[in-house]
Amino acid sequence: MTTAGSNRSPKLSVAEILEAFAPRTGLPLRFTAYDGSTAGPADAELGLDLLTPRGTTYLATAPGELGLARAYVSGDLQARGVHPGDPYPLLKALAAAQLRRPPARTMFDVLRSLGIEHLRPVAPPPQEALPRWRRTLEGLRHSRRRDAEAIHHHYDVSNRFYELVLGPSMAYTCACYPDSEATLEQAQENKFRLVYDKLRLGPGDRLLDVGCGWGGMVRYAAHRGVRAVGVTLSREQAVWGQKAVAEEGLADLAEIRHGDYRDVAEDGFDAVSSIGLTEHIGVANYPSYFGFLQSRLRTSGLLLNHCITRPDNSSTALAGGFIDRYIFPDGELTGSGRIITEAQDAGLEVLHEENLRRHYALTLRDWCGNLVEHWDEAVAEVGPATAKVWGLYLAGSRLGFETNVVQLHQVLAVKAGPDGDDGGLPLRPWWTP
Repeated sequence: MTTAGSNRSPKLSVAEILEAFAPRTGLPLRFTAYDGSTAGPADAELGLDLLTPRGTTYLATAPGELGLARAYVSGDLQARGVHPGDPYPLLKALAAAQLRRPPARTMFDVLRSLGIEHLRPVAPPPQEALPRWRRTLEGLRHSRRRDAEAIHHHYDVSNRFYELVLGPSMAYTCACYPDSEATLEQAQENKFRLVYDKLRLGPGDRLLDVGCGWGGMVRYAAHRGVRAVGVTLSREQAVWGQKAVAEEGLADLAEIRHGDYRDVAEDGFDAVSSIGLTEHIGVANYPSYFGFLQSRLRTSGLLLNHCITRPDNSSTALAGGFIDRYIFPDGELTGSGRIITEAQDAGLEVLHEENLRRHYALTLRDWCGNLVEHWDEAVAEVGPATAKVWGLYLAGSRLGFETNVVQLHQVLAVKAGPDGDDGGLPLRPWWTP
């Protein structure tokens, strides 16, 4: 006769619990924990070190990417063998390990081994935004107020911090690399050139740039004689961009406004560019978004929409836990097919689209390089926790673009007249790729 519980599995050590979330074994990953336990090859250069019981609670109460992020950002979980400004090698190894919630039986052993004290949630790091349901109490998703708060959360971190990460261009969107040896600045300049050429802009034309950020596209166009208006919901971006416009002697041609793009009253623009705004709009709002952009154009005017997309049109639009709570609250992504459909339904004729997915992976690689190079100054500017959030976000996004989890599409469209008049556009693409 056996005693009750004699057939139970032995309790797992803390390091074994970490390893339980990585079902692929034999990978060069080392796990260590504050209780002295270890798991994985002793000579592995990459791995995770769990430093405190609070880290265990984060992992237990939010299994998956959100719990890992909480423990990492708070300093309770340390990445082994990588720089916090670019944990890409570790994230790639963890992706190969197929990190996910263990099977039910294993999860039972994990919970039994942890003990009840680790199953009571504790407050997340202060860098984390409220969950969606709490944000809804303060306003409907993509209301003007809630959109402004989401933009403030992400873009008003610190202009100096963004200068350190983005470099002189202050372009926080996918660059376009003319060749594999190009620098980040050359690639960002080439991106602005590509948008400018696709929109067939020239001296005397009028450009509206919605979600203009720090005004990179506005200033690029104004330097070439275009009268450009940019609008951003971020006060910090607007202040920085307005100063740059003045310093570059562009005040007669360029204007950067702090406000909602929907408040732009002027119309008859020769071109509209939207570079990195669509991700914040909300899929349900695409009809009104593209309808508004169409209404700002003159007949035969051109629209260039540049945004992150999913590789299909059927996945959920909502972002995962880490992105939604730490990076882009209320951000939504969908496939390029949905983007094209909504643009067409708004009365725009789609002329061309292309996927710059691999270019974004290179862009993120170079942003991480900047963060590593300027790490001490970045930490002094925003604190170690926020700096780690950004290293994790940029490196994880790079991996996402490399593995086709996300893509980046540019869609070019024209507001053709009722008789199909497109202003005499060339029969074939007129720009240099």
